Amino acid sequence: MIRTAALSGVADYAYAATAPKDARLIFLAGACPLELDGSTAAVGDYAGQAAKCVDNLRTALDAAGATLADVITTRVLVASSQQADLVAAWEVVRAAFGDHDVPSTLMGVTVLGYDDQLVEIEAVAAVVD
Repeated sequence: MIRTAALSGVADYAYAATAPKDARLIFLAGACPLELDGSTAAVGDYAGQAAKCVDNLRTALDAAGATLADVITTRVLVASSQQADLVAAWEVVRAAFGDHDVPSTLMGVTVLGYDDQLVEIEAVAAVVD
């Protein structure tokens, strides 16, 4: 993680990250708030959907031999024009990463791909095998 005093300290994440030259990069599809049966979890609940997205992200990372600690960037997409909705989702994602303050982008979008979907998390991880 790369931090600098030349940029605002208000951001709750590092401003950049690098991957070791011998790292295996893992590009994850957007983690959606879907249950195993394909239904959307936590309908109408930004924080609940963010939590399900994090759970699904962890599962995909595990399948690729990685963890949240290996993530080097995220993009959190929230279907809302209300800043409070974006913050509700972000707080869940940020808490899941703990001390690993991965560089992130939080974006409000018009619509996401599944019925009743409000949140999606894209990520890239780097693992040295």
